[in-house]
Amino acid sequence: MAQLQVQLNRLKLRNPILVASGTFGYAREMAAFVDFAKLGGIVPKTVTGEPRIGNPPPRTVEATSGMLNSIGLDNDGIDTFIEKHIPYLSNLDTALIANIAGRTVEDFANLAGKLAEFDGIAALELNISCPNVSGGVDFGTNPDSARDVVKAVRDACPFPVIAKLTPNVTDITKVAEGAAKGGADAVSCVNTFQGMAIDWKKRKPILGNILGGLSGPAIKPLALRCVYQVAKAVDIPIIGVGGIANLNDVLEFLVAGASAIQIGTANFYDPGVSARLVDELDAALDAEGCATVNDLIGSVHS
Repeated sequence: MAQLQVQLNRLKLRNPILVASGTFGYAREMAAFVDFAKLGGIVPKTVTGEPRIGNPPPRTVEATSGMLNSIGLDNDGIDTFIEKHIPYLSNLDTALIANIAGRTVEDFANLAGKLAEFDGIAALELNISCPNVSGGVDFGTNPDSARDVVKAVRDACPFPVIAKLTPNVTDITKVAEGAAKGGADAVSCVNTFQGMAIDWKKRKPILGNILGGLSGPAIKPLALRCVYQVAKAVDIPIIGVGGIANLNDVLEFLVAGASAIQIGTANFYDPGVSARLVDELDAALDAEGCATVNDLIGSVHS
């Protein structure tokens, strides 16, 4: 059998198959469908300092080959996350990568500091890229801001730090370089693409927040391009995200330069897909004669 372990600087994963924040709840919801021990890791729903009620409904709408969402980081806040969710999540037999979001650099650092005492956390993913809230996306569109947030979090906690990047920029490589300069162990590429849907008969936007984030198979070629470009620009590992739904998608992202991938929208319509892909990846590597998954990473010929 091929070796599936991957090393993302300070973060070691048993395999490169993760599940994306916002699509897997707090894992309890998926226990009937997924053997968590098979996964490389779980990224639960984004947590903020204070509770958020999120954006007004409707919050989701189906789009061609994907979906638009405008949840708005609806969550119960860091204190409830610590009290109710960490005890469960940290006891699962897989890596727990907590996802946090703040309005300021200090917010991010404070959240990281509150989580620093929990040994069950394997890493922090910084949501500097949500397109559905005011303020947060700014960190992901400015290389200096991305650098400052990553550095502040590294100073506040001992965990490996992953910066989740937005594709809604002119040049994503510049923001990736900023995150790398701040000390990011890895970057996640990418969050959703900003879009909208309109009910033309009513002459009104369908989403309550007007704009939302497009995800699903429709964005895969765009996300793949981002991974390829970022892999050429920075030396830190990349976690590929965006429209991944089957084995071929996983292999394309790995060959493009991703060291790991996250399954997002596919969890909604095929909740067991993540664990199944681990077995399929193992078989594919054997068929290709690869001793380890690293034999494939970044092997695309340009």
